Amino acid sequence: MAYKINVSHKGKAVKFETDNEELLGVIIGSDIDGKLISADLEGYTLTVTGTSDIAGFPGLPDVKGPALRGVILSKGRGMQDNTEGIRKRKKVRGNEISAETVQINLKVKKEGTKKFEEMVPAKEEKK
Repeated sequence: MAYKINVSHKGKAVKFETDNEELLGVIIGSDIDGKLISADLEGYTLTVTGTSDIAGFPGLPDVKGPALRGVILSKGRGMQDNTEGIRKRKKVRGNEISAETVQINLKVKKEGTKKFEEMVPAKEEKK
């Protein structure tokens, strides 16, 4: 299963795609080595900040395991309604990367030898 990876650093983001099986079981909030994602990220230390599954359900760090669960949310991740006092039961994924995970969001904790700005694609000019 191919994962779509978004790596962000100082307001810039780079997209990668990988099917590395070593990402299975990684938990939101934990650190991983950059070369698991791409050879361009050699020497980088990355932190998993979030996930999303094939149906678009977000992964929450408070929900243990990889399973899909219904939890009651009042605000924060996975909850769109910000009306005061509203609580809703929402479906969310657990904090563990599984085979159903499609997107993984990462942030740079420690930069490697290649500068992050060199990997960011140049902006296209508007016509």
